[in-house]
Formats: sequence, structure tokens, C-alpha cells
Amino acid sequence: MDTEKLPKLPPVTVGFTIDPSLPVIPLSMEVSQAGCAAPHAHPRGQLIYASSGVMRVICRHDIWVVPPSQAVWVPPDMEHEVYFPGEVFLRNLFVDPSFCQGLPTNCTVIKVSPLLKELILQAVKIGDSYRGESGEFRLMLVILDQLKEAEATPLHLPMGRDERLLRVMEELLKDPGDRRELEELAGLAGASARTLARLFVRETGLTYGAWKKRLLLQEAIDRLGRGDNVTRVAFDLGYQSLSAFIEMFRRSLGTSPGQYWQQSL
Repeated sequence: MDTEKLPKLPPVTVGFTIDPSLPVIPLSMEVSQAGCAAPHAHPRGQLIYASSGVMRVICRHDIWVVPPSQAVWVPPDMEHEVYFPGEVFLRNLFVDPSFCQGLPTNCTVIKVSPLLKELILQAVKIGDSYRGESGEFRLMLVILDQLKEAEATPLHLPMGRDERLLRVMEELLKDPGDRRELEELAGLAGASARTLARLFVRETGLTYGAWKKRLLLQEAIDRLGRGDNVTRVAFDLGYQSLSAFIEMFRRSLGTSPGQYWQQSL
């Protein structure tokens, strides 16, 4: 996805509202093929949830491609970017910093349970018109409890800082289906294959093969979410057969591509 070509969204100011009497400020948006104007941060924590559609979130040196079954938690004052390659129904929850204790201190993708989904949708209906000791106020506190208990998912793609490693990563991000091995990419990096292998492990915690598989998984989720045919996606990403692609998907996410998206609805 070429984020540079996406139209830019105006900044959202809700994240700068400090008011402990409003522990959660919900914000609903419908976005199509757009992205934030620039990396930004705000004092409120933010849960970014697309009830339909796929979004890409960049936080520090990590990248997430997030389907509707999951959401991204961004802690207060952490710089991030969000992009929407297709049509997305977005539900944001901005959490006052006084209520962020017990929530993750790093950007985290969490699974959205059926209960949490319904709570988020109800919160959006309530908006910021509630006050303390009301039923609506208590519902917001229940949402915070659910966020603290939500299960994290390993869908993020860690990026490196070493310039040699970044040259390789950026090349692969442009074409995730690139089948070259480290030996063939060494010239691009200006480093040996052995050095690149060490850099992948040291800076991402993943081997090159594991990192590349994570990249392919993100690209598959992105394209399938936009309606691309699963067979076309499999072969474009370099898989020799559809069954091999489905097996990779199942091992990574515990289900087939078709079942995965049915669960996301």
C-alpha cells in the first residue's frame, strides 16, 4: 500500500481533551482510502477499531495490518500513524490518561470479543453526553475492564533501525512477493547475508524467514480485506500452491482465510 498517495485526513482534536469525568470519549468515523496527515501523538490513549474494513497502523518502528476482529491500543503520548486503504467504519475510544493504568504501555493489537464489540458500538451511541455515577459512565468503566483483559495478537511487523537492514525491509515492503533470499539481497544492503541474518534477529527478534512470513501474512490480510481473490493473493505472494498458502495462514492465525473473515464479520 502506497500511503503517500492517500488523501490526508484533518487532525482529530478529541485526543487532547483532558477530563477525568469523561474516562472514555467515543468517536465514530467513516473513512475511505485516506490516512492521517502526519505522525502524531495526544495525551489520551486511543483504541482504534474498524468494525468493517482493514486499517494499517504504524507505531514507532512497528507496523500492523488490522482486520475487524481486532483493534489497536495506542498509549497516551505515543506517536503513531493510521491509514485506511479501503472503506472503513471506524470506532475510536479516547481514554483519559487518569484511567490508563493497567492498560498496555506499548502499541498493542488486541482481539475484539463479541462482548467488547457490542460495548464499543454502544459507547459510540452514547458519545460524550454522559456524566459520573450514571449507567453510561459505568458502561465506560466496563469497557476499560474489558480492554485490560483483552488478548494480544502477534500481527505486528517489527522494523529495524540499522540502515542496511532498513534498505532490505523497505524493498520487501514494496513487493512482499519478492522471492529473493538474503544472499541475493546482500548487495542491496551493502552487507553480507550473515550480517543481515544477525541484524534481523537482533533488531526484530525474528529470523529473516519468520519476518518475511509475518510480512506476507499482513499483505494477505490487507488484500483479502479489500476483496481480492484468495488464489490470486496466494500466487502473487510467491506461494507455489493455494494449499501451501492456506496452511501458512492456518498455522499463523489458527483458521483458514475464509473462516477468518467470516469470524471478523
